[in-house]
Amino acid sequence: MAKLAFLGLGVMGAPMAGHLAKAGHDVTVYNRTTAKAEAWVATHGGASAATPAKAAEGAEFVMACVGNDDDLRGVCTGPDGAFAGMTKGAVFVDHTTVSAQVTSEMSQAAADLGLGFVDAPVSGGQAGAENGALSIMCGGSQAEYDCAEPVMAAYARTCKRMGDSGAGQMAKMMNQICIAGLVQGLSEALHFGEKAGMDGRAVIEVISQGAAGSWQMANRHGTMLDGEFNHGFAVDWMRKDLAICLAAADEVGASLPVTALVDQFYKDVQQMGGGRWDTSSLIERLRKLGAG
Repeated sequence: MAKLAFLGLGVMGAPMAGHLAKAGHDVTVYNRTTAKAEAWVATHGGASAATPAKAAEGAEFVMACVGNDDDLRGVCTGPDGAFAGMTKGAVFVDHTTVSAQVTSEMSQAAADLGLGFVDAPVSGGQAGAENGALSIMCGGSQAEYDCAEPVMAAYARTCKRMGDSGAGQMAKMMNQICIAGLVQGLSEALHFGEKAGMDGRAVIEVISQGAAGSWQMANRHGTMLDGEFNHGFAVDWMRKDLAICLAAADEVGASLPVTALVDQFYKDVQQMGGGRWDTSSLIERLRKLGAG
């Protein structure tokens, strides 16, 4: 069992930190909204700290799951940042989906202080975090990964090192690129079925067992048909991730025409007032167009 800090107690971070406490680790949490940290401690035990630096004092591992590049810089650097409180040899594990640029910056800053750094973005959404069944793709040295992997196992269904620093974020970009196309395809199929008078659930029962099957189809077709979009990862966050993907594509010379198109479709959903709907809400855009 290890002494840990966990920074960021949102819909992903709070249950992830909870799994660490349940596994028997000594967990100190930090959250920008103090009330969330106090509520987490009341439920799970452990302790809370007023700053990332205080939370990181004496920790062997510091895990973070925050919002974006600026949030990550904020919890890592400066006099109140985690790096200032960490002991040489400790490892920082970043579960945030961020740009390869900020990962490079933070990894180098950690190395300059004698700290380890593993970029470890996750997939599986809120349900995966709550059930301890996340897929984690990691970048960093083999030695640092080997140290951190047993700790991450508390909330992972699968965890794998993808390569050196930044490789975890690149793998997460590939994940989001896949999801964007899958959700749009599923939305179009269900919308087509609605217009054609088909029983969408009956059709999905059949085609989900064949080549068209996917996690999105199995887990979201019913709520999409019912117009329920409160099942996790929000459109606003997906657009943030797709912007990272498209910027990285420009840097490496990759062509992402479908991803760029679906990003604009999500922009339409935002303009419909659906920024906090989950990503399966692309079907609602098609319904609006079909009603026009």
